[in-house]
Amino acid sequence: MRTLVIGATGHAGFAVAKRLLKGGHEVTGLARSETGEKKLSEAGIRAVSGDALNPGTIEPLLPRFDSFVFAPRIDLQIESSVIKSLLEAMEGTGKRFIFTSGTGVLAVRTDGDWDERSYAEDDPFTRAPHAGMRVDTEDLVRAAPKRGVHGMVIRPPLIWGPGGIARSLMSLHASARCGAIGYLGRGLNMTSNIHVDDLAEIFALALERGAPGALYHAVSGEQSWRVLAAEIGRLRGLPTKSLGMAEAEELFGKTYAQVVFRSCNRTRCPRTRDELGWRPHPDRLDIFAECARVQYLSNTGEPNRDFEGYFPSAQGIRTSKA
Repeated sequence: MRTLVIGATGHAGFAVAKRLLKGGHEVTGLARSETGEKKLSEAGIRAVSGDALNPGTIEPLLPRFDSFVFAPRIDLQIESSVIKSLLEAMEGTGKRFIFTSGTGVLAVRTDGDWDERSYAEDDPFTRAPHAGMRVDTEDLVRAAPKRGVHGMVIRPPLIWGPGGIARSLMSLHASARCGAIGYLGRGLNMTSNIHVDDLAEIFALALERGAPGALYHAVSGEQSWRVLAAEIGRLRGLPTKSLGMAEAEELFGKTYAQVVFRSCNRTRCPRTRDELGWRPHPDRLDIFAECARVQYLSNTGEPNRDFEGYFPSAQGIRTSKA
């Protein structure tokens, strides 16, 4: 297939583009800068100029491709508007379109406690307060087959592996500046995770055999923030420390503390395994190895601010439990 990867210069999008190229697809990546174009061309991926924030730069490209992967991480309001415009432009064409969501829509606020809920693809759930708009976008894509577009959604959790940085793990490392590695509350809350190359494999399988309107989870393991903090503390020769919300906001950044580190986020992927025949690679299961990468160990910097504004409604979240 002739495939356009929107967000091809990002961590997940770049891995997807490389996997599709390896699998025989004719792959083009959207790039909005010369730096992005260079990154793609050096990997053997064709580059085309465009901006994921502006559907007007993408719509003229649509007739050139059979399938599309949308993988950038952008403001959810802009994301919703862009997806709506692209689906309208593709109406009646039968083209394949994969939207990259995230398991944050399922997050359960626990303030650091464990929660038994673990969600498969089509389990009912209560929308996380910060991510209702993204669920609406998911629903729009999953309903696209009624309008003649082969729409599908993939929900990854914490993504790790070479070629990028898992920002939540970087935030744990950055908390070392307080003399310990921090976690919120008791730190028993869990996060699912997946290696970026396993995630890319799921995208490739979904493009080839995914069902119209399908939702596929992408998960190969889970771990608690307290255990991850303990491993990072071991690597750095530091103790761990339980944090209250105010200190967590200071160390991790407000939105990371409120959205990521206060939640229990556990998922399963039976539909992905059954329909796509996917299994995680046995050499891509050790998230502790990720924690030991030099890119993390060299970090003693400021809290991660790049999530600020991504979930606009998260700015009003307070510390009460759901």
